[in-house]
Amino acid sequence: MRTSRIVFTVMITAILCTQVAAQGFQRESFPEGSYSPVTNVNRNGYPRVLSDNSVMFRVNAPQAQNVQIDLCGTKYDMQKSEDGIWAVTTKPQVPGFHYYFLIVDGVSTADPASQAFYGCGRWSSAIEIQEPGMDDFEVQNVPHGEVRTVYYWSKVENSWRPLMIYTPASYGVSKHDFPVVYIQHGGGEDHRGWMEQGRTAQILDNLIAKGKARPMIVVSANSNVHSRNGGMSGGYNWQGMQTFRSELLESVIPFVEKNYRVRKDRKGRAMCGLSMGGGQSFYIGLRDPDTFANVGVFSTGMFGGIQGASNFDLEKEVPGILTDTHKFNQQFDVFFVTCGEQDPRIEYTRDIVNKMRKSNVEVRFNSYPGDHEWQVWRKSLYEFVQYLFRN
Repeated sequence: MRTSRIVFTVMITAILCTQVAAQGFQRESFPEGSYSPVTNVNRNGYPRVLSDNSVMFRVNAPQAQNVQIDLCGTKYDMQKSEDGIWAVTTKPQVPGFHYYFLIVDGVSTADPASQAFYGCGRWSSAIEIQEPGMDDFEVQNVPHGEVRTVYYWSKVENSWRPLMIYTPASYGVSKHDFPVVYIQHGGGEDHRGWMEQGRTAQILDNLIAKGKARPMIVVSANSNVHSRNGGMSGGYNWQGMQTFRSELLESVIPFVEKNYRVRKDRKGRAMCGLSMGGGQSFYIGLRDPDTFANVGVFSTGMFGGIQGASNFDLEKEVPGILTDTHKFNQQFDVFFVTCGEQDPRIEYTRDIVNKMRKSNVEVRFNSYPGDHEWQVWRKSLYEFVQYLFRN
């Protein structure tokens, strides 16, 4: 049964690829005001974003019996024309980056008309909805840094593992040591998320060029770590963070500090992350003040708003944050928390921030329009890095 589903998926992909190839040789009149998103393979093809941010999809699958678009968990039934073209227009979407899939006769598959991104625990299609005023998320005519994939030896897994590392444009010409941000992805994603979906390089290039952020290195590690005893990192608690904590402190940071010209003091290091990575940053960053003086927590669910999260005991999880607040504040230059305004985590996040502020914890907080998605996290990074390494 498994083999037949794999063969069927391959057949579907081959059929759909005909659509991609054909679009390269055909031009048609698109709806006025629509545009092809940067996530498309063919900029003269589909999907198309309409003027109200709804999305028009077209799929060439004449032999299929049923085709749907699964966009951010919402399924849209497509209608088939006499020439075998399936089409549907979605409801308006919020600006930002959205994963989607085709469901062809019950089989969920990536759309060959889209570039591929690792998300939702698999290779996924995506569509980028433009947002006015967010030019700093795009490539601009400024000095550009570099993003490289390098490999380090993991003491936890006893294997080589990848890192993606951004170095600013001045790294190759400057002789001084650079501060470092260790940035963590969310569940179902990996080290590629922040550099590809998150547009880290574009954000840093543009802010540094404008003098709004200090030149810094950004290190994106894959926190999906399997320990030697077969266990895997995970869980919204201190114990669940231990596998990745060992990976970060014993393998990742030593590798970076051996191979890159970076600062090795706590004030020259920051840790931040989104969702699962926000939980890692909260626990590891705040419980390791000798390593990090700057912590950013974006859209974490550990305060509440997700299954299994309830009755979060702030003092238990970060001893001293409420009972020795003066010492806690002295240890951190920047402590920044964010969440999307339509995210089910938002009220729990606001409540915990208010609790911290009532105890005089020096915590910055901001929220942005959007749910649990990349435009919120890009804005979180955009703001966070402007606060960093100022003293």
